[in-house]
Amino acid sequence: MKLITAIIQPNKLNDIKSALSSAGIHGLTVSNANGYGRQKGHTEVYRGAEYVVDLIPKVRLEMVCDDIDVNTVTEVIIRAANSGNIGDGKIWITPVEDVIRIRTREHGPAAI
Repeated sequence: MKLITAIIQPNKLNDIKSALSSAGIHGLTVSNANGYGRQKGHTEVYRGAEYVVDLIPKVRLEMVCDDIDVNTVTEVIIRAANSGNIGDGKIWITPVEDVIRIRTREHGPAAI
């Protein structure tokens, strides 16, 4: 099993959710995140004063999936999140030792 974590642009969330659902992938945790990568923020003007916004709003997606679904999930996210511009995001994959469904006490892939 793997934990797939993706940091994406907030405006791509609905596209990714729809694409994952269409691919038969269910179960997703979404949280707000702030950060920066190569774009290192940007400058904005508010009431005539210029200031640097160095933490960009992003969305963090997390899902646990079976090893055989990792390529499908990552490809779906890449296709739906890609705008071709800096700041599209990142995906990383982490091994998961076990998953337990609290309600039924199931372990492993049955608990996903």
